Amino acid sequence: MSSNIHPIFDSILSREKKEELLGQKGLVLWMTGLSGSGKSTLAKGLEAKLYEKGILTKLLDGDNLRTGLNKDLGFSEEGREENIRRVAETARLFVNCGVVTICSFVSPTIGIREMAKTIIGPDDFYEVYVNASFKTCAERDVKGLYKKAMNGEIKDFTGLDAPFEPSVSPFIELNTDNESVDDSLDTLFRAVLPVIKNN
Repeated sequence: MSSNIHPIFDSILSREKKEELLGQKGLVLWMTGLSGSGKSTLAKGLEAKLYEKGILTKLLDGDNLRTGLNKDLGFSEEGREENIRRVAETARLFVNCGVVTICSFVSPTIGIREMAKTIIGPDDFYEVYVNASFKTCAERDVKGLYKKAMNGEIKDFTGLDAPFEPSVSPFIELNTDNESVDDSLDTLFRAVLPVIKNN
């Protein structure tokens, strides 16, 4: 660390005081899955349901951050890793303010998610695997990306010519191949609420 940098972490208002103020536990819900699996839909739905319970949240979504904070990054392996590194550092800032932070990112490999978990801290990192098959996501093709990828217009497309490694031991797995959005959202909400309020 440069001798010109003098962090003040030890003298700022504590996370515990902020959580006490908010009446909630800050944590990160890290939603991973293929493009089109339902991550953003479930993240938005969860944010709305938690709001109804008086819980302060911040939703960090892949497309949103790539128009601002991460607009300088591409989709190479290095670009994807830096994208997730920045997201994880940002999420950690919100968690340290007691905010429930919902991150919706493909984050395709176990290694890249482990990096995020290390940055955020294992006690605050709750991985949510939104599981839908490549076939299902391609049929939905909500953004038109699968058609472009299969026509060769997008290179290094996750699940096609770039890997996606399923979650090994997530906090919760939602199978959106077989479950409706409402059922998946209800399952997620019921799993998360006791953790947030048990502080």
